[in-house]
Amino acid sequence: MEKTRAAITAVNGYVPDYILSNLELEKLVDTTDEWITSRTGIKERRILKGQGLGSSDMAAAAVQGLLKKKNIAPEEIELVICATTTPDMQFPATANIVSDKVGMKNAFGFDINAACSGFIYALVTGSKYIESGQYKKVIVIGVDKMSSIIDYTDRTTCVIFGDGAGAVLLEPDQSGSGIVDSILRSDGSGRVHLHQKAGGSVLPASHDTVDAKQHFVYQEGQAVFKFAVTNMADVSAEIMERNQLKAEDIAWLVPHQANKRIIDATARRMGLGNEKVMLNIEKYGNTTNGTIPLCLWEWENQLHKGDNIILAAFGGGFTWGSVYIRWAYN
Repeated sequence: MEKTRAAITAVNGYVPDYILSNLELEKLVDTTDEWITSRTGIKERRILKGQGLGSSDMAAAAVQGLLKKKNIAPEEIELVICATTTPDMQFPATANIVSDKVGMKNAFGFDINAACSGFIYALVTGSKYIESGQYKKVIVIGVDKMSSIIDYTDRTTCVIFGDGAGAVLLEPDQSGSGIVDSILRSDGSGRVHLHQKAGGSVLPASHDTVDAKQHFVYQEGQAVFKFAVTNMADVSAEIMERNQLKAEDIAWLVPHQANKRIIDATARRMGLGNEKVMLNIEKYGNTTNGTIPLCLWEWENQLHKGDNIILAAFGGGFTWGSVYIRWAYN
């Protein structure tokens, strides 16, 4: 009998209705559709509109759809891990708020913040609870309302990010499917290039921090790009080598949707053609923790039991990593 692995047995996503196009951004900042598309691959992104709506609302919608697909009662879920950079509040955890909204009364939950790598960090964390035998039904969420921390007068960041959520169900598998291997890395020295300056314990919110626009994403694009291109590609190649996988063995690369040039570089390093790369950055932009589960959701009907899939991400902090999954269902 194969060892017990944590397998993704269902996936679901949610994106808001409102579409913010490049043409609309041209009216807000000094940019063009051609400039945005050529440098990022993004044409439009979704934005959550409505008073009092936050990350938990998108996550709850994704989870409710997931449970409906699997015909599972909310009470059956034992653990909820939410990867988010834009929690509803500093505390309580957004995972707990989602559990309350969905009715997952028997689950304990917590949040993980690893910026754009948060979903794969959370996925690997959730898998350990399954592998240990402690739990049989774990939900992992990736969600961000990035519009809440974006300065729409800053053309270096406002063109990149969007809002969205995705969720997966992890269950035990002994057939050989599931999460086979992972490599997760971080380098805190990278924080100077990509961060949110204010709102934490070092620089609490004040009139001065608000006036100085220090509660928005700060990014040094070139430095982040160079580090991401190298490290996301390196770790994806490393996990292939470690598991004796060749390009022809890989069914899909599921990359974090930060920038099409970074995705292309990662695919080239792995020896993969474009036909094996999941790409939806054109219509959703960078939804941070939402990108990978949203890809799995959109490509679900093209995935087959036994497919070898590599997830890869890079985020602020810096954080990065890759996960090797053998897909569990048709």
